[in-house]
Amino acid sequence: MQKIRKGDKVVVLTGKDKGRSGEVLQVLPKEDRAVVRGVNMVKRHQRQTQSQEAGIINKEASIHLSNIAIVDPQDGKPTRVGFKIEGDKKVRVSKRSGVSIDG
Repeated sequence: MQKIRKGDKVVVLTGKDKGRSGEVLQVLPKEDRAVVRGVNMVKRHQRQTQSQEAGIINKEASIHLSNIAIVDPQDGKPTRVGFKIEGDKKVRVSKRSGVSIDG
């Protein structure tokens, strides 16, 4: 089970976007990276296709998982993630407040 998943609210800990937060759009587990909405924006030249026209577009580049942290559901600050068995399910828990991150 992964500590950071698609749809999680995260905050950037280091780098040019330090302090910015956003939603995880995609997780790349093999590379230990994630794509976060509005964070680590890069300009890319795009060739014209049937659906899109040519030009320079802004898009999100991936960021290493060690540089982002999940936002604590209680106080909105970065927290580490732990796991707990509740009944027969394994759920993610905030190390900061002890609150379950999964619904």
